[in-house]
Amino acid sequence: MKQVTKAVFPVAGMGTRFLPATKASPKEMLPVVDKPLIQYAVEEAVAAGVTDLIFITGRTKRSIEDHFDKAYELETELEARGKKEMLELVRKTVPKGVNCIYIRQSEALGLGHAVLCAAPVIGDEAFAVMLADDLLDNPGSTPVMRQMVDVYNYHRCSVLGTMNVPREETRSYGIVSTEEGQSGKAQRMTGIVEKPKPEEAPTTQAVVGRYILTPRIFDHIRALKPGAGGELQLTDAIASLLKEEAVLSYQYDGVRYDCGSKLGYLKATVELALRHPEVADEFSAWLASRG
Repeated sequence: MKQVTKAVFPVAGMGTRFLPATKASPKEMLPVVDKPLIQYAVEEAVAAGVTDLIFITGRTKRSIEDHFDKAYELETELEARGKKEMLELVRKTVPKGVNCIYIRQSEALGLGHAVLCAAPVIGDEAFAVMLADDLLDNPGSTPVMRQMVDVYNYHRCSVLGTMNVPREETRSYGIVSTEEGQSGKAQRMTGIVEKPKPEEAPTTQAVVGRYILTPRIFDHIRALKPGAGGELQLTDAIASLLKEEAVLSYQYDGVRYDCGSKLGYLKATVELALRHPEVADEFSAWLASRG
């Protein structure tokens, strides 16, 4: 039985909501305490058994490649100074046996197009898609992508990570509908619609930035008619895919921080700082002192 060993990270976006910070630096490299956003997603993937990390990048994303590359000068300097802990931190940015692959997306033509860029590397295998904007946190328990891989291994079909949102927020998400009478966290989908008005949303089950997709998705992306701005929407391809094979909605265990927004990014920073062994106590005391 083939395992899920490849994950696609679409990182070519502009990050306009964080300008001017993202004018010259990728939003995926924004730090949450002491690690960039993209590293949290990579660590989640590796914990799920992924060994090939496929980054769909753009012109201004070289620092992502640099971050996951070997830093000879830095490592030599840290070793010479006897800073073993820092040296180990730098070296384990990418664990041994894990490959980084970079594919340039020449035009920003939507999430579907970004996923399609990975087709030559994916081949005929199921694969994960992970959006670093969504920091999914499940402290002390099974990471979210690991949960989804377990669901895939049991059902052998595409799996979308979902969460319940307030009805007034459906216009910000892809919303799924599922077969009636189902119970449990994994449910067979009957449809998916992108950013419906609250009164038109079929449910309040929203897709977050975690997917496991079968390779058949590529045919459905290729068959799409480009929408506004020539974009190919992954949601439309999934809607087409579920007409021919099962697609599951999976309500994961964990908390999602929308780090594509300033408020979500700040919430993630505070929450992870309160658990960080180096600063947790002092930071907690400082927050308490502010009343």
